[in-house]
Amino acid sequence: MLTYLFTFGCKIVLYSMKPLLHFMTRPVLFASFAFVFFTATGFAQRNSDDKPDYRKLHYLSEEEMLTPLKRDPNFTETDPPVGPVRMVGEFESMQAVLIRYPFGIPYTVISEMANDLQVITIVSSNSQANQVLTMYQQNGVNTANCSFLIAPTDSYWTRDYGPWFVFDGNNQPGICDFPYDRPRPTDDNIPVKVAQSLGINLFGMNLTHTGGNMMTDGFGFAASTDLVYEENTDLTEQEVKDKMEAYLGITQYDVTLDPLADYIKHIDCWGKYLAPDKILIGRVSITDDRYADYEAVADYFANTPSAYGYPYKVYRVFSPGTAPNTPYTNSIILNNKVLVPLTGSQWDDEAIAVYEEAMPGYEVIGMPWTQWFNTDALHCRAIGIADLDMLYIDHRPLFGTVDWQDSLAVSAKIIPYSEGQLVSDSLLVNYQVNNNAYQTARLVQTEGSTYVGYIKNFSELDTIHYFVSAMDDANKHAKLPYMGVADPFSFVVGEQVFTDLTITPDTLVFMDEYIRYFKILNATSSTVSIENISVDNLVWLPTLPDFPYALPAGDSLMVEVDVDIITQNPAFVWLYNTIFITSDISTQHVIVKVNSDLLETIENNTEKEIISVHPNPFSNEIVFELPSLKRSEAFLKIYDVFGKLIYSGRETVSDKLIWNAGSEKGSAVENGVYIYQLQIENELFTGKVVKLR
Repeated sequence: MLTYLFTFGCKIVLYSMKPLLHFMTRPVLFASFAFVFFTATGFAQRNSDDKPDYRKLHYLSEEEMLTPLKRDPNFTETDPPVGPVRMVGEFESMQAVLIRYPFGIPYTVISEMANDLQVITIVSSNSQANQVLTMYQQNGVNTANCSFLIAPTDSYWTRDYGPWFVFDGNNQPGICDFPYDRPRPTDDNIPVKVAQSLGINLFGMNLTHTGGNMMTDGFGFAASTDLVYEENTDLTEQEVKDKMEAYLGITQYDVTLDPLADYIKHIDCWGKYLAPDKILIGRVSITDDRYADYEAVADYFANTPSAYGYPYKVYRVFSPGTAPNTPYTNSIILNNKVLVPLTGSQWDDEAIAVYEEAMPGYEVIGMPWTQWFNTDALHCRAIGIADLDMLYIDHRPLFGTVDWQDSLAVSAKIIPYSEGQLVSDSLLVNYQVNNNAYQTARLVQTEGSTYVGYIKNFSELDTIHYFVSAMDDANKHAKLPYMGVADPFSFVVGEQVFTDLTITPDTLVFMDEYIRYFKILNATSSTVSIENISVDNLVWLPTLPDFPYALPAGDSLMVEVDVDIITQNPAFVWLYNTIFITSDISTQHVIVKVNSDLLETIENNTEKEIISVHPNPFSNEIVFELPSLKRSEAFLKIYDVFGKLIYSGRETVSDKLIWNAGSEKGSAVENGVYIYQLQIENELFTGKVVKLR
């Protein structure tokens, strides 16, 4: 019979719940007031020989450290998870944090954690749980967010032996267990207990390792010191990397030297991922004999592509290691907070400032205590429990200078691990052009869990800031980057490079006009030969040059398009055609859209009486001499060469009509070529006039 312990605020209740063991099912998540505990041993239980008392030792003796470790023959390696596998990063959503009693952290840290996160304390017995709960109450800890895991332990370094969370290819959560690189068998069994208590899959990876020497970004990248090779001498470096990929989904494993030059060789003693594209690395004085190694590691990451495609942004924090201690990289990230160990050193303020610069939007909280050590501080003594129902966004950002396009696609994979539904109108690309207000574009599902949205309304050389956001029906929210508007992705739109002719406009609409124009611009750097411009009906092109026509770089050609003279019987409809422009570099087209009612008003030009327009060119006014007609209303419209209406008027005339070169607003028009349309009853007269000073 297994015994489980629940906590409800300050009340402790014992239950006998053997039927609760659903080892392969989805968990009931940690609530804000309750947690399920196991006292049973289970999968991958290790046998232990007689050992010294390691409960107070983070370090082994020098002799023990120099003795090569052999992987535990009692460890049962399982098949790896169904791929592709993804290991959860420290800065992803956490539902709890795991610590151990006797404590390795002060009450101030526990109280800060319990303000908004479940704190799970490993204790050895029910009576010890009662004891710890009383101490929490006496020290102002929010006990509504406190719960206990009853299990034996050897030490308080939960980071080193605690669970590594993964999601498999079916989006199911699990824990990857490994032989812990310390002879502490009960510590080594904690991942088993956590997996059992959560009711999730447990996988065994027979690779000796430790959490203090492992950091991952949640996107398949990870880093460790070469301790991982030293502790697995019966495996080749490639075999180590193969296991990391199979069980954890690590596709890029950066194994580095240890600049700290201390036999512990844990990466968290001198380095830390702050985001998938940011890394914090310690710094020592130039007179320190470790200076060159620290700089070599910093340079390595500064020149190594992150999961986002560009090199890591490297931040440096001065951590000389002299008294008082400076373990600044040994911090812990819990959702939107960063807890940084401080010791009263003169470098404390500088360390906080570095975190605030590197992690805008996070609440950076200094945690002073006299018992932080250079190689053993807060990160070593606490580990997050991943939110198994988190909403996950995988997006590889646009960065640097992005080639010009009139709209830029943003693609993201969005997975609700809660197995709920995404809220469609919450799936957004939020973007800012230069320093203007943020605007949004909807992400639309394209295939499976992939969604695409488009950034628009920008010009060349604009700076774009953006982030992706989403929500599911379980009220889980996610952003990438994690702090959204406080720390967005950014890129610059490249110059608009023309490799072809540009046609303006690319659509001509004839509603009540009979003549329109389009411009062919050669914005390339060399002459383009236009072989032909053709259309088969509906409109005609009266002023084409001889072909082939050489259009110099930077020059343009204006093409007149007239509505043809045909009769249409149907009621009002739009008629369509296409003008093709063929050059030696491409074939392009202009769409023509003509109102059929307009066509019915056109009569054959040969049947019209001729009008006289003078002077042409003109300066101040122009006279339209009309044919001998009875007194009637005349409708005059003036367009520019782009088809924009400049002037319209209705007058009662006899034999002439005068236009004083005024626009609709009354101001004089600029010099240039204009198109007139003069309609008298059913007759339409069109032509060109030129205004000069």
